[in-house]
Amino acid sequence: MSDTQLASKIGAADGRVQRSKRSRQLIIEAMLDLINEGVLIPTAQQVADRANIAIRTVFRHFSEMEQLYNEINARIEDYYLDLFRGGDRSGSLAQRLQHAIERHAYAYIALSPVILATHALLWRSPVLREKHGANQLKLRKDLDIWLPELNSVSPETREAIDAIASFEFWHRLHVGQAKGEAESINLIVGLISNLLVAELK
Repeated sequence: MSDTQLASKIGAADGRVQRSKRSRQLIIEAMLDLINEGVLIPTAQQVADRANIAIRTVFRHFSEMEQLYNEINARIEDYYLDLFRGGDRSGSLAQRLQHAIERHAYAYIALSPVILATHALLWRSPVLREKHGANQLKLRKDLDIWLPELNSVSPETREAIDAIASFEFWHRLHVGQAKGEAESINLIVGLISNLLVAELK
């Protein structure tokens, strides 16, 4: 084989690799776009249509949906967690609690479609169950950083505060009971504050 033929063969192989990477990226982007538009469990055909590729391409790259869920999680996990991290964590207990719940509310609103899609798929996806459990633990530890006073409350109170600070509780107030953002934040802050005051007095 001549040098020209070898170079041509290598170039063709590189082109296939790049096209393959591009197709995977299009599939992941299509899945996320559909979820963010409210299609919580997109079908392979919907993903293919949105990505403007053949459905067989979706199945060729992701023969099992678990592979797709795993790659999507890897892509968005840092963004997901960064929405909860940071913020002004100084000040009194009341100030820190207010800031923490405001931060949570901002993240819950931004991530609502992804979280709802995850919940809808937990029953059939070991990958999502594992990742969801790990992320819940990270959020619990992050709340401990916001509020180190939580280390001094009873296990029952700690679990109750975790439930009140959760997405599920936020979603029930904000969507199920149609409470506004500010009112939902104030309700959550008030409930947690009451529990803490009762424990720490």
